[in-house]
Amino acid sequence: MTKVTCPFCALSSERVLGENDHALWIRDGFPISPGHSLIIPKRHIGSFFDTSEEERQALLALLDEAKQVAATEFKPDGYNIGINDGPAAGQTVPHLHIHLIPRYAGDMADPRGGVRWVIPEKADYWSKR
Repeated sequence: MTKVTCPFCALSSERVLGENDHALWIRDGFPISPGHSLIIPKRHIGSFFDTSEEERQALLALLDEAKQVAATEFKPDGYNIGINDGPAAGQTVPHLHIHLIPRYAGDMADPRGGVRWVIPEKADYWSKR
């Protein structure tokens, strides 16, 4: 039987842009936009709701760090921050990770609704469709 290796547990050190005792951050391998980053706990854990208080603080500290670097390097106009927690929510890698997705004016014709677009037919609540 072939052993499946978690891609986040087997990251090359060259990909790591920042880290602390409990977490690290990398650029997404399949970025949605310039500066798209992932904040990942060092402990292999699937759900944000199973993190310890120390891990949550570490994850949020690196989220702030990644945001500051993105702001300086890419100068986005906004950000989406998201977690796909569980297969029903679209999680494809079973190791918790937080997406920091820089957004740029004009990258979508109408960005209203942001993360609500995970279910497109329910996203637009402001117009009378």
